[in-house]
Amino acid sequence: MIKKIAILTSGGDAPGMNSAIRAIVKKAEVHGIETFLVKEGYSGLYKGDFVLSSKIDLDENFANGGTIIGSTRFPQFKKLKIRKIAKSKLDEKEIDALVVIGGDGSYKGAQLLHELGVKTIALPGTIDNDISSTDFTIGYDTALNTIVHAIEKIRDTMKSHRRVAIVEVMGRGCGDLALFSGIATGSELIVTKENPKTIDDIAKVIKEQMIKKGKRSTIITVSENIFDDLYALRKEVEKKSGIITREISLSHIQRGGKPTAGERIMTTLMGIKSVDLLYKGKSGIALGMLNGKVVSTPIPESLNIKRKSRKNLTEKINKINQI
Repeated sequence: MIKKIAILTSGGDAPGMNSAIRAIVKKAEVHGIETFLVKEGYSGLYKGDFVLSSKIDLDENFANGGTIIGSTRFPQFKKLKIRKIAKSKLDEKEIDALVVIGGDGSYKGAQLLHELGVKTIALPGTIDNDISSTDFTIGYDTALNTIVHAIEKIRDTMKSHRRVAIVEVMGRGCGDLALFSGIATGSELIVTKENPKTIDDIAKVIKEQMIKKGKRSTIITVSENIFDDLYALRKEVEKKSGIITREISLSHIQRGGKPTAGERIMTTLMGIKSVDLLYKGKSGIALGMLNGKVVSTPIPESLNIKRKSRKNLTEKINKINQI
């Protein structure tokens, strides 16, 4: 019987993490389970930095962005001796189970703890939408809306001065934020890892849009880590196209902000499900949303699901948006 559950957030923060924490705590209370919050992710777990959930007003903070309990990247957790110390910290508090909210690296940490005998459930907390066992990751919808609103504002000023903007968005190796924000904003060119473009390609699109078609603005939406130097890219594109160009990296504003309604609903349902599974003795499980329903997948399987290609869709949208 589960009597105590700990909760941690790991990796990059994502809007919706706080509402997931609140749902876990509330559902645990229904079963009479005591809950602890781990400060600063796996680093805090290793240090035994726990606080009773009753010490934090989750009702007041669940709709806020970021993570109220902090998060870090802690690569040292790959070492067995570090994980054994972390497990000993849970044992000292007689904590029976752990819910981890984070990305694929956080999932791997949860699986390794599961193999040490800790009951674990993982929730997909990352704005990148790069976990294939779920349609949407926690934070993705909010980040997408943030990007769309930013590009709309950038478009306004580009139109006013007849200019081009190269807008870099997050996503790591996943192009979903670039692709779907590009669809939502009518970006004339979307560049992702699956659909790379050269400087000449970009300049050609700009000339066609601004000179041949006479548009007053062109937006080039680019996934991060495609080009090493955004400023140098802008200078070369401007030189080859002959059109004044600006480069904008949206950077960390994409992670902030209050989670959307959809985000809050999804995280609440996942949080409830995580406690239900632990109460039934389940462990080593990753949760996700598929076709509007919460689903559970063994963590190793969730990490090995092949990502659906967006290449054809990106090419189709680029053609449509350039007409």
